Amino acid sequence: MINADRLWDRLGQVGKIGAQEAGGVTRLSFTPEERAAKDIVAGFMKEAGLAVREDAVGNLIGRKEGKNPAAPVVLVGSHIDSVPNGGDFDGPLGVLAGVEILQTMQEQGIETEHPIEVIAFTDEEGTRFGYGMIGSRGIAGLIKRSELEQADKDGITIAEAMRQVGLDPDQTGQAARTPGSVKAYVELHIEQGKVLESRDLSVGIVTGVAGPLWMKFVLEGEAGHAGATPMNLRRDPLAAAALVMLAIEEEAARTGTSVGTVGQVQAFPGGVNVIPGRVEFSLDLRDVDEAVRDQVEQRIIERAKTICAERNVTLKVELLQRIAPAVCSESIQQAAAEACAQEGLEVFRLPSGAGHDCMQLVDLCPVGMIFIRSKDGISHNPAEYSTIEDCADGANVLYRTVLALAKQI
Repeated sequence: MINADRLWDRLGQVGKIGAQEAGGVTRLSFTPEERAAKDIVAGFMKEAGLAVREDAVGNLIGRKEGKNPAAPVVLVGSHIDSVPNGGDFDGPLGVLAGVEILQTMQEQGIETEHPIEVIAFTDEEGTRFGYGMIGSRGIAGLIKRSELEQADKDGITIAEAMRQVGLDPDQTGQAARTPGSVKAYVELHIEQGKVLESRDLSVGIVTGVAGPLWMKFVLEGEAGHAGATPMNLRRDPLAAAALVMLAIEEEAARTGTSVGTVGQVQAFPGGVNVIPGRVEFSLDLRDVDEAVRDQVEQRIIERAKTICAERNVTLKVELLQRIAPAVCSESIQQAAAEACAQEGLEVFRLPSGAGHDCMQLVDLCPVGMIFIRSKDGISHNPAEYSTIEDCADGANVLYRTVLALAKQI
């Protein structure tokens, strides 16, 4: 149905932009690498016969008109920014598959009642500024001007970076879609896990996306000489932090659905022969059930308080972000299930542990996702890989799903 070789070739072309000598790609938001990727994708959109534009937050949009231009639009897409040394499939697959299905419709002379737009969202990953999903937040009207003052490691704020590429941070509200203007949003993405591979399935239908809760723990004790301070007289915040991290692992594991990750740890002053005086570490806590996630959060905090009190260490917990889980639309799931059946694929449903742009759009329109198999479950890594056959299966399911939502004439 879709042209698998063309989709595969385009994935390879985008994968060359920001390619690193050590392997993988690095395309951070508002950088020359992201601009180059946008330019090549815009070229693909034009080849597909789409009307191409960029909105006030830098989202790249290609539109195929419907029989009724005033009808709510069906959105399909993903992102083309990456994490440092990321892979070729996380993000670009969804954008390029969106272009491919619309080019296939154009070539086959297929019309739909509703317009269809493919979007390459700005800065889904959040790597550069620690914010993320700027494009989808913009579409949903969720960007606060004050949030654009967050800075990267070089002290450049989001607002400054936007100005550098010709965007006006004071006009981000112009990207927002009005209520009722969007019928649905559907995204094709690699699973980034091992569930589909373990079941020998190429495609899965996503039931919901786990909501990330990010926190920073700051533990303060008393710095001291590593040789001159007896063990029973120490107020070591790193030892306390180690116990808190074990508590995080235990509490997350208790539910069977939650995941808790400590990804950043810093000890100060950081001398090999100095007992730390202060320790900071991050927590990424997720679950598809918000109530379950929040209960795990409270149990972790209570145990951390107890551990720190017992060790005469002070504790401060700072909330960095709290995003509600996103439930995928039953109607979109059903359309995808019918598409799988039409393609001769088993209908299999699974949740997403990773965050995606659809989380920002749940109050704007029904959302849905289609996953394809990830080799060894690897993602955010140069070894990230999905086969051309799995990419084609996913794109064909996306094609049929979008046709059903946009009402093929």
